[in-house]
Amino acid sequence: MAPYESDDAADAARDEDARSGRRKAARYAVPVAVVGVAAATIGLVPALADSGDPDLPRISAQQLIEKIAKSDTQQLSGTVKINTDLGLPDLGGLENSLASGAAPGSGDGSSADPQSKLTELVSGSHTLRVAADGPDRQKLSLLERGAEYSLIHDGKDVWGYDSKSNEVYHSTAADSGEDHRAKPPATPEDFAGEALKSVDDTTSVTVDGTMRVAGRDAYKLLIKPKQSGSTVGAISIAVDAKTGTPLKFTLTPRSGGAAVLDAGFTQVSFAEPAASTFDFTPPKGAKVTEDEDGPKGREHAHKGGDDFGKGGEDFGKGLDGATVIGKGWTSVATFDTGAGGGLPTGSQGGDLGGFLGSLGEQVSGKFGKGTVFSTRLVNALITDDGKVYAGAVTKEALVKAADTGK
Repeated sequence: MAPYESDDAADAARDEDARSGRRKAARYAVPVAVVGVAAATIGLVPALADSGDPDLPRISAQQLIEKIAKSDTQQLSGTVKINTDLGLPDLGGLENSLASGAAPGSGDGSSADPQSKLTELVSGSHTLRVAADGPDRQKLSLLERGAEYSLIHDGKDVWGYDSKSNEVYHSTAADSGEDHRAKPPATPEDFAGEALKSVDDTTSVTVDGTMRVAGRDAYKLLIKPKQSGSTVGAISIAVDAKTGTPLKFTLTPRSGGAAVLDAGFTQVSFAEPAASTFDFTPPKGAKVTEDEDGPKGREHAHKGGDDFGKGGEDFGKGLDGATVIGKGWTSVATFDTGAGGGLPTGSQGGDLGGFLGSLGEQVSGKFGKGTVFSTRLVNALITDDGKVYAGAVTKEALVKAADTGK
């Protein structure tokens, strides 16, 4: 099947982002403008069902992307299983604490703050219950052992509740009728929207047969980078054959092995959830933390976080003072930390330096010297003069970008 190739598609997607105030684009983050050029740029070879998979009508990649873009699912409820394996070292839970501390707006200290709580999804296996009834009502619950964390958006109110600590976080949305979930991606639809934004002329998009997800028939959309320096191997999106809603998202690394990210519905219904699903009253004795920043303060704080999980160029936009080197899936975001001494690795850093050095690999090039910290997907090079180069690219690509930036 022919790959997806169009510079116009990338420009159209950026234009769509600028019009993100529209309710549908804000909710689903799917670049509808890409459909206009899809017929000329995506292979039209139809999907064929494998043995044992549902026998669905033939469909092309162009038609499947159009189906996602036109999807207008207002009501939904179900259970999502999410597995994340970035290959992070076992730090006894410290990695979650570090991610929590780095989350924008996570400095109020409340265990119910969604920006800190949902960063737990960056590692391990988790079960979520989700529900939606239009743009004004959504609920996401993270099920834990003997406890539950819930994030509820009901009109102008946004509530976070951690049953383990009996703490409540409350904020108010600027306007009803828009998406105010302000959270990291957590559902197949969230991840699919981000992946589709990264589609450009450096990407191959095909239809890879059919499958069953949560008892529903689905088509499989396969996205592959064409560039050799990317750590992304392939992204598979299972799309509900009837509604066009993404039901399963799987990202596998170029290095092989288990998926870096696998998020899929194990149960789903498109019926209207009960109105009581979105009711919330702080339990007696609960500690309630009010968001003192208000909607404008959160908007500023979340600006960087909203772009943090996107492709290289979008990743760079979310970092103050960052620039982007390269294009497409091998683009690298770079910025200067201002720390001229770099990280305290090696013998000069004492015990801390030895610890950090054990997590990274020393590299050198025209840029000088530095340390590469690697996961199975995102890698980062921190140079001895305090510059950072990061992206879903190989170590060699980071060194090349650093040499270019020098």
